[in-house]
Amino acid sequence: MPFKYFNSVFFIAFFVCLGFSQKTSPLEGRWDMVIEKDGKQLPSWLEIRHSGHKTFVGRYVYAFGSARPVAEVKIADNRFSFSIPPQWEEGDRSMDFEGELVGDQLKGTMVYTDGKSYPFTGKKQTAFPTPEKMVWSEQKSLFNGKNTDGWHLDGDKNKWTVTDGILSNAGGGSNLITNEKFGNFKLKAEFRYPKGSNSGIYLRGRYEVQITDNKGMEPSDIYFGGVYGFLEPNQMAAKNAGEWQTYEITLIGNRVTIIANGNSVITDQTIPGITGGAIDSEEDQPGPIMLQGDHGAVEFRSLEIIPIQ
Repeated sequence: MPFKYFNSVFFIAFFVCLGFSQKTSPLEGRWDMVIEKDGKQLPSWLEIRHSGHKTFVGRYVYAFGSARPVAEVKIADNRFSFSIPPQWEEGDRSMDFEGELVGDQLKGTMVYTDGKSYPFTGKKQTAFPTPEKMVWSEQKSLFNGKNTDGWHLDGDKNKWTVTDGILSNAGGGSNLITNEKFGNFKLKAEFRYPKGSNSGIYLRGRYEVQITDNKGMEPSDIYFGGVYGFLEPNQMAAKNAGEWQTYEITLIGNRVTIIANGNSVITDQTIPGITGGAIDSEEDQPGPIMLQGDHGAVEFRSLEIIPIQ
């Protein structure tokens, strides 16, 4: 190719690439947030990323409910805004967010479905550290088969009882939380639930693995074996309601492997962020095991954990 033609092709390609170059922003990434609402600190999570070369989109997790898509995040300099429709919230109006990047933190306000404004802050997500060398500790029981020693409630509605070595929750009460906190671990649980029930286990108190009556249904991130709103199992491994079932869950850093009833349904997948109902958004810190008590009935007859040193 003659040199002058080569130059022409090069400059055309250069300017075409400029025209399709992607926008970037320091706001892109995953953010662990806290909303100050009615005297409480509500954990939440936000992801911002670009779509194509001029649009920003995202995902958002409120204090409850699943991860929600954000169709567009509007960004101007270091300021941003977006709106999402209600999911489980009362009221019909959207939730509106406006904020800015101040130093390395997000600061802004949320207008809730009740029309009131609440402040929020956020920091860039930092995952729990992954050990350089895997050294497993001895397996220990979280449930002694007699009572709930080593556990506490997150409220005053205790629907948990222990009878004949079985830990039962009647549903509609408070969550049950271990006093001890854990980093990286393998958790083994044996459980059962009645027909139509919905419960879950929160890893480090932040990532819910669904325990739901879904046999015969297509897999989903909101059904049995899924990490709520984020990770879909590769098959529906649930048994019939009323049968004893098992989970073996390994959490290292923010990567999870779930074996449900002997089937590997999620293998070494990254959990993007906290799920609805998390105790906090401090993802770089150890956390407890939390059994969901505010939804449906569930029973456990074994809860064993093997921490990684």
